[in-house]
Amino acid sequence: MKLDFRRNVKRNMLANAWNSAARLVLPFLNRTLFLWLLGPAYLGLNGLFVSILGVLMLAELGFGQAVVCSMYKPVADDDREMLCAYLRFYRSVYRCVGAAIFALGLCLLPFIGRLVHGDVPADVDLRLLFLIHLVNTAASYFLFAYRGVVLGAHHRNDVITNIRTAVSVAQYVAVFLILLVMRHFLNQPPAMVYYCYVVATVVFTVVQNVLLVTASRRLFPDIEPRGVLPASLRRHVLSDVKSIFMHKVGGVITHSTDNLVISAFLGLVAVAAYGNYYYVVTSVGSLVAIVYASMTGGFGNKIYTESKEENFKLLMRMNSLSMSVVIFCAAMMTALYQPFISVWVKDNPALVRHTLTPILMVLYFYVMQSRQVLMSFKSAASLWSQDRWKPIVAGSVNLVTNILFVVLLPDAYKLDGVIFSTIIGFAFIQIPWESHVMFTAFFSRAESRLWWRAQLRFALIAVALCAAAWWAAHLVPLAGIAGLVAKGVVAFAVSAGAVLAFFRGDVMSIVKSKGRK
Repeated sequence: MKLDFRRNVKRNMLANAWNSAARLVLPFLNRTLFLWLLGPAYLGLNGLFVSILGVLMLAELGFGQAVVCSMYKPVADDDREMLCAYLRFYRSVYRCVGAAIFALGLCLLPFIGRLVHGDVPADVDLRLLFLIHLVNTAASYFLFAYRGVVLGAHHRNDVITNIRTAVSVAQYVAVFLILLVMRHFLNQPPAMVYYCYVVATVVFTVVQNVLLVTASRRLFPDIEPRGVLPASLRRHVLSDVKSIFMHKVGGVITHSTDNLVISAFLGLVAVAAYGNYYYVVTSVGSLVAIVYASMTGGFGNKIYTESKEENFKLLMRMNSLSMSVVIFCAAMMTALYQPFISVWVKDNPALVRHTLTPILMVLYFYVMQSRQVLMSFKSAASLWSQDRWKPIVAGSVNLVTNILFVVLLPDAYKLDGVIFSTIIGFAFIQIPWESHVMFTAFFSRAESRLWWRAQLRFALIAVALCAAAWWAAHLVPLAGIAGLVAKGVVAFAVSAGAVLAFFRGDVMSIVKSKGRK
């Protein structure tokens, strides 16, 4: 069964657009209320728990990704019985995963206090809070999260995204009411407010899972967990899982340990400062994700229904579209990062870093986002084993350099060292390695040269536009919110105009290809 790539991409992009809008506005308001009503220590505590649970979620091993990729061929062949067998296998695995995560979390429970440098907010029981976070994380595995693979394999991620968006909006509204009413109007202690906030997240996790299984059964009523997956296919999934697990370990070392290192060496306020700058990167990154996250399922279907030449043309078109958004966002971030942070945290000296920090965060954003379309195609092609050592090497380098920079650099630059160490791992290890795999195991070396030539062109354009946007915004003499708005208007005019000028040919090529399947 050949899926309608163009129609599904449109649906997924629209769903991701709504989701990105919600993820831009609502978490920002949430962090702002945390800072104003509870203080940076609680914000840092929240980031610490998220990082710890990110490590525990390694127990998932990558089964979900491996199963979705394995289901692309049965979807293309319209083999419903095989899809049912995959779903049953995945359900069994996820129940075991949920139990493993909960058990590992309980083992870690006695040592939670040792992961925080300095004082903990008064009246806070770290173990109780961590236990509630742990229940929230494990709940999805025990409930219906496994049903999402059916939608993902059919390129209907828009359904999952719409559910997550709706639940997120409802959750943030509830959280805002909790923070405002309990803290601002009832003057409840910060610890009590935070407990209620954490419990609310558990409730909405359950609601999201119930909605997910309902939608999955409505769209695909004939796909239910039944039958037995042949031993050869189970071995194939497990082989992919071993490789994906190594990718996940490297990813956790790269991302989750940053907060752990900052917390252990610099304290919770430093975690909050880093979290604010990193929040901008992830929020703006969600705009780019509107493009590439809408494609993976469609890539998987086209791999089995189109030639490699057509797949490479599709990759280059979608990468051009994605990079035009990445470069525009990088230019806007360069111009507005520091003014935005200053206004947001009310010039709190503990939370506003020097100019090097936002520059490094923009570079981190660009390096991360420049690889996403290629990684989406690589994921769809199930190319996991060929570079399974890549994330371990990069993650280990990141962890070692993290600690070295934190120990050796002057106090004012320790946080910058953490950011720079992550950039090193991506720019000099992960990106060269994964592109080599993609252009030897699937595409050709000749196509690799075309790819890198395009990436070099994008990088030069990005440097020029970031410098131009910063210079234009710097000419605006205003400060505060009025200055932020004025700088934003100027930076937008410069960035948007330049992107349209540089990418006009790419955009027209994409528009002309809309009629093709």
